[in-house]
Amino acid sequence: MTDWEDRSVLVTGGASFIGSTLVDALVRRGSRVRVVDDFTSGRRANIEHHLKDGTIDLIEGDLRDLHLARRASKGIDTVFHLAADHGGRGYVDLHQAECATNFALDGIVFKAAKEAGVEKIVFASSGCVYPNHLQADPNETLYLTEDVVQPPYDSDNLYGYAKLMGELTLRAYHLQYGMKTASCRYFTVYGPRGIENHAVIAMIARAFVRADPFVVWGNGQQVRNWTYIDDIVEGTIRVAENIDDGTAVNLGTMERVRVIDAVHEVLRLTGYSPKIEYQLDMPTGPMNRVADNSLARQLLNWEPQTMFMDGLRKTFDWYFQTHERGAVAQTLEHMLTER
Repeated sequence: MTDWEDRSVLVTGGASFIGSTLVDALVRRGSRVRVVDDFTSGRRANIEHHLKDGTIDLIEGDLRDLHLARRASKGIDTVFHLAADHGGRGYVDLHQAECATNFALDGIVFKAAKEAGVEKIVFASSGCVYPNHLQADPNETLYLTEDVVQPPYDSDNLYGYAKLMGELTLRAYHLQYGMKTASCRYFTVYGPRGIENHAVIAMIARAFVRADPFVVWGNGQQVRNWTYIDDIVEGTIRVAENIDDGTAVNLGTMERVRVIDAVHEVLRLTGYSPKIEYQLDMPTGPMNRVADNSLARQLLNWEPQTMFMDGLRKTFDWYFQTHERGAVAQTLEHMLTER
């Protein structure tokens, strides 16, 4: 078990939704935390309280710059590598050239960490590494196990392939250099600090501005296992504590939730009844993506503690309390496909 007290930790992308929540957890554990973020999608407000308190060190810049990556890695014990060019479904489908820059980003971060003598790298991977052809039938009761990611690979867009290559690179670092490495396959994370290019926040935002018609991308039958942010962060820290050999592990709930059922719950919480309009030509991703988390239970003694409907209500309340309707209405359509 890792003693986080006074441990030097780097969180790349540490001002992002997931990254900043991880930073909070590490600060609570007494770690000396350094954050690197270029603020293309991360938000300074997410870490402002730590900056005011002097509890973190911030380096602002692009980690594709090897000199900056080397500076960021100096004196670090554990790297949590969350930085990436990414967004929601609209972004990863429509911005594949941008997502392809993650191949270079990950390689540079890993190289700099090794050169700096970092003890361990924990990589934020994704359910997007899983074969597309397995995830086509929403009526199949499917749970994706880690071992089905194997040649011939069939990952989800260039974003998914970059995550897969990151995993394989870290396995090679462990085998060739003896470096401690691990990968966390995140599944559809949602919660406070989330932004509108991800499905749950997009649904809540549409309800917040009382959109009518209420637009749903696809036919609404897509099955997901939305996983609450606090569970993801706890799982990520447990991966750092328990896995050294490059193993990739699913972090996701095994609840199977259809998009349309989530929409109906958001509308129930909001208390209005718009017409629902299905847009079949918009990006939807796979029709059936749900993790099997048995390996995480075995290796980490971890499983999600927040059921989707409970987490949705928490996220709904946070969004309604912290956003301004006019500002959301002005930027929502842009945010659905951008970062």
